[in-house]
Amino acid sequence: MASGNPEVVVAPVVENEGKEEQSLESELSKKLEITENAKEENEEEEEGSKAETSTTTKKKKKKNKSKKKPQQTDPPTIPVVKLFPSGDFPEGEIQQYKDDNLWRTTSEEKRDLERLQKPIYNSVRQAAEVHRQVRKYVRSIVKPGMLMTDICETLEDTVRKLISENGLKAGIAFPTGCSLNWVAAHWTPNSGDKTVLQYDDVMKLDFGTHIDGHIVDCAFTVAFNPMYDPLLAASREATYTGIKEAGIDVRLCDIGAAIQEVMESYEVEINGKVFPVKSIRNLNGHSIGPYQIHAGKSVPIVKGGEQTKMEEGEFYAIETFGSTGKGFVREDLECSHYMKNFDAGHVPLRLPRAKQLLATINNNFSTLAFCRRYLDRIGETKYLMALKNLCDAGIVQPYPPLCDVKGSYVSQFEHTILLRPTCKEVVSKGDDY
Repeated sequence: MASGNPEVVVAPVVENEGKEEQSLESELSKKLEITENAKEENEEEEEGSKAETSTTTKKKKKKNKSKKKPQQTDPPTIPVVKLFPSGDFPEGEIQQYKDDNLWRTTSEEKRDLERLQKPIYNSVRQAAEVHRQVRKYVRSIVKPGMLMTDICETLEDTVRKLISENGLKAGIAFPTGCSLNWVAAHWTPNSGDKTVLQYDDVMKLDFGTHIDGHIVDCAFTVAFNPMYDPLLAASREATYTGIKEAGIDVRLCDIGAAIQEVMESYEVEINGKVFPVKSIRNLNGHSIGPYQIHAGKSVPIVKGGEQTKMEEGEFYAIETFGSTGKGFVREDLECSHYMKNFDAGHVPLRLPRAKQLLATINNNFSTLAFCRRYLDRIGETKYLMALKNLCDAGIVQPYPPLCDVKGSYVSQFEHTILLRPTCKEVVSKGDDY
């Protein structure tokens, strides 16, 4: 009977219950351990993912930092080629052709021609970008009391840095003109010159840059006294007019007439006396060729010039000179500018020193203009007699300063333009002028 034998029935039941409890506890503890391990693993994974995301964000930040365009220093020291890692330099100001040349803007054939010329265009644009950055810096530091030599050497050293000077492949295209007052052009200080810039001076800063002989010729006028402002405005607006009128198949004489009309609409009051502004009739703009600053065509700044027409693909320096004097210049003062004649053939020289100097000129300047300071800089000494011998032989041409009447004032502005097949590009145009 069931109630008759309690020990046999009860004992095994108690033992089974204990075993079940133990197994339940072990199972629960295992589950707890698994969940705790899972939690730890999840936390580790989360920490790992956080670490990964932080490293990726750091990498992204680094990438973003590296994508930032490098900025020019002040004073400028970084070569322009490093500021444009793509190797493509900014275009100048684009002006459309007008009248009979309007069709060029949309001509596919002319666009194809431009694509072929892209390497040349890019070289000129690089030289123009150097010019813009250098003149921006020089304009910010020039002030009365500075030695003219210091102004020129600062400007030229900055050009050398920014253009990554490399022999005849890249560098300065011609000496820095810093002609004062009645001196219109071609003056730069020779070594030892102690001329100091004054508050009442009118200084024309005319300098050039080149890449592979593709020259940018560009100039502006600095005057601290505001009474000269109308004189500066006259030549600046006359230059803009010349650029506007220029174009393929345009006659050079028509450009000169337009320039003169604008220039001579101005007058300037200096120390209580009113002067009409005159175009200097024997100074001109000019075409530019590779390693050739004056390539044969002249752009007059008065009416009555030659009937020759501008042609597709040509480079021109459009420059104007406004004067309070006679409007006519003559050679005067000590010569500083020289240039080897572009067409100079072989000329026998007797003086060994002249032969040696000619070799130096060929190696360092070729047919680009130079000045005495540049010869001094490369270590030439006692060269004046040899230089005169080269000039007398017709191998080298001297370019003395060009002066209006003493006591007058001359201002100048200049840009280099390119007559592209589809449009006109003012390659040296900047925010300043």
